[in-house]
Amino acid sequence: MIHVIKTELEKAGRLIHSAMWSRKAQKAKVMVIGRNVSDGLIAKLIIYLLLSIVAYLYLQPILYMVSTMFKTIGDLLDPTVRWIPRVVTWENVVKAYNGLQYPKALLYTSLIAVTCSLVQVIVCSMTGYALARLHVPFKGLFSALIILTFLIPPQVIIIPLYVIFSKLGLLNTIFVFLIPAFLGQGLKAALFIFIFRQFFRSQPLSLEEAAKLDGASTFRLFAGIMLPLARSACLVVFLFSFIWYWNMYYEPSMFLAKGFTPLSIRLDMLEEVLNPTLLGNTRTIVNPITESTKMAAAFLIILPPIVIFIILQRWFVSGIERTGIVE
Repeated sequence: MIHVIKTELEKAGRLIHSAMWSRKAQKAKVMVIGRNVSDGLIAKLIIYLLLSIVAYLYLQPILYMVSTMFKTIGDLLDPTVRWIPRVVTWENVVKAYNGLQYPKALLYTSLIAVTCSLVQVIVCSMTGYALARLHVPFKGLFSALIILTFLIPPQVIIIPLYVIFSKLGLLNTIFVFLIPAFLGQGLKAALFIFIFRQFFRSQPLSLEEAAKLDGASTFRLFAGIMLPLARSACLVVFLFSFIWYWNMYYEPSMFLAKGFTPLSIRLDMLEEVLNPTLLGNTRTIVNPITESTKMAAAFLIILPPIVIFIILQRWFVSGIERTGIVE
């Protein structure tokens, strides 16, 4: 009798031990593989690996730029020095700062980018609201014309614009960018109009109906209710417009050839500033003597947008999601 009880207890113990190991194995399986394919540790490791590869591809030019800007001529000519210079020097940064005329060029570039971007936010939001909510005659025709302005490359209309601005005496002034922005024809304005149009169409009609019952006019309805709701869209449009105005080169090279030169034009002129004896087409040849200085100049140019994006990153990402661009 005692032997039978002992045997049964051993069986029960083995069953309990087996159940415990089975639970542990199940927990380990859930942790590694996950209840769904995308929940497990393996899937997360694969996602992090892919994100790290993509991040490296995007960051490698910036890392190379930062590494090169601190190199001496000896480190540039030494094939064994790739990322970390033997001697860190700030001389290239000083040369780039002086060659770009950085304070003046930064002021001009900021003036163009900030002013035109704010104007684009106001004008494009009004146009997008009109296309989304108001009963505008020939609305479909206007939408098609807006898309057409987005499809036409700027090189096609640059000569007529140059002639018009020249006759009006607006060359080498900010008005060559400000006037088109006021007229809804600024840089990538068609895209911004449709971003606002998409956002306003997603808002409930009950808000407008309640405001109209209270006697609100169309402008008060837009400025007091709809525009505050579109803060995320305004931020997205402002940042996109700011970056495009900051980085543009073709239009300033045509309209701002003298005096009022932004950073993009100063960067193009940097080689001549660093080497005044440069003649002919030799400027297209990579010059190892000035490569570090040009890398420093490029870094000084992209530094303000990077700082602005780091500060506004959270609101920018949420704005992208709310405006429906990711769809």
